[in-house]
Amino acid sequence: RQGTIHPISQVTEEVTAIFADMGFAVAEGPQIESDWYNFDALNIPGHHPARAEMDTFYTHRAAGDDRPPHVLRTHTSPVQIRSMEANGAPIRIICPGRVYRADYDQTHTPMFHQVEGLVIDRDIHLGHLKWTLETFLKAFFERDDIVLRLRPSYFPFTEPSVEVDVGFAIDGKGKRILGGSGDAPGHGWMELLGSGMVNRRVIEMSGLDPDQWQGFAFGVGVDRLAMLKYGMDDLRAFFDGDVRWLQHYGFSAYDQPTLSAGVGAGA
Repeated sequence: RQGTIHPISQVTEEVTAIFADMGFAVAEGPQIESDWYNFDALNIPGHHPARAEMDTFYTHRAAGDDRPPHVLRTHTSPVQIRSMEANGAPIRIICPGRVYRADYDQTHTPMFHQVEGLVIDRDIHLGHLKWTLETFLKAFFERDDIVLRLRPSYFPFTEPSVEVDVGFAIDGKGKRILGGSGDAPGHGWMELLGSGMVNRRVIEMSGLDPDQWQGFAFGVGVDRLAMLKYGMDDLRAFFDGDVRWLQHYGFSAYDQPTLSAGVGAGA
């Protein structure tokens, strides 16, 4: 074969196939966002460190241009706000796409890929969030022994907020294999994603009544999912364009992710 599908594209298709089967639609939005959609509408205050230029890429404004600043979006959460404004509730969407943050090392790059999920409906609670994430991760990693642990955390746009850990075991080569209880001997817990119940202020900012509508949101790095599932150890290699790496990790165009044949078929 002369060409391959990049692992990021493949994993995005795998994630989309799983959530589509769970009734989620795909929503997209601009990568250059207004300061309001990227921060204010998500209850991120003006003094929050994420708004500093050392963490966020701001677009250049010509002298005398007093329009509000624009940024390269730091998450796909603005798509959630735009979707609620445009479509109201109930809503059930995932928002895959590129995001940008000023960071660069073995596990961080200035541009990476993220998928976020949002459910807004009546009488939604944290149990719905946990079931959704468990169902997704079991399908994605194609294992029935995936065990999650929710830890209290803080995000401005969710309340309560929880970090989600997944149990793993160490194989004979010292490699982490997801599955099983993290509390068992030889096992541990790995932080995987952030989530929580959508903050009332965010629901209000989106034009909905928080006394009628509740929901949950979550976000996970597509690159991180690819690294965990397919055994890649350096995020920077995803964007180097090395043909040898692409030939080794790339997928055939015929390896279409389906729930019947397996989302990782042909990997």
